[in-house]
Amino acid sequence: MRYQISGKQIDIGAALQQHVKGELGSVVEKYAERPTEAVVVFSKNAHEFVCETTVHLSTGLTAQARNHATEIYAAFDGCADKMEKQLRRYKRRLKDHHRERAQPVELYGASSYILASSEESADGEPDSLQPMIIAEMETKVPELSVGEAVMQMEIGGAPLLVFRNEGNNGINVVYRRDDGNIGWIDPQNAK
Repeated sequence: MRYQISGKQIDIGAALQQHVKGELGSVVEKYAERPTEAVVVFSKNAHEFVCETTVHLSTGLTAQARNHATEIYAAFDGCADKMEKQLRRYKRRLKDHHRERAQPVELYGASSYILASSEESADGEPDSLQPMIIAEMETKVPELSVGEAVMQMEIGGAPLLVFRNEGNNGINVVYRRDDGNIGWIDPQNAK
């Protein structure tokens, strides 16, 4: 597995890098069959250290965890515990997903935009109906089954996931509803 361990405006020593490789490696190897890459980013927010970890699996799924603590090692250890809990919860489903799929998940390129918040005039109406784009990035849209999409959304800790449905090749969305259930938007089935 490849490791990318970095710090945002803080130095990461060799001892911390070895600790991260050892601990994260054992957690991921225990629950995921073939991890490909781990990205660990440390940063500082006021008096606390923040650790964000992303693990890319060979099946195309991505697991993410984030933790903060007053010490940098404690921030990573908490993040590794969260990652282990997520992977343990989905171990059976990850292995089943891997057996069914001979090839990794196919990813399609798409554009992602960040829009500026609307400027309102004195009467409460927006000045223009055209939003101002302040950032444009490329993102990937995976081709998954609905079950895999729900699992990817939950493992990644995302509020929603846009994906290409393997069943009908249409663009679909799964999202977490306010009542705790999962919503699924399938425009192709709308009549």
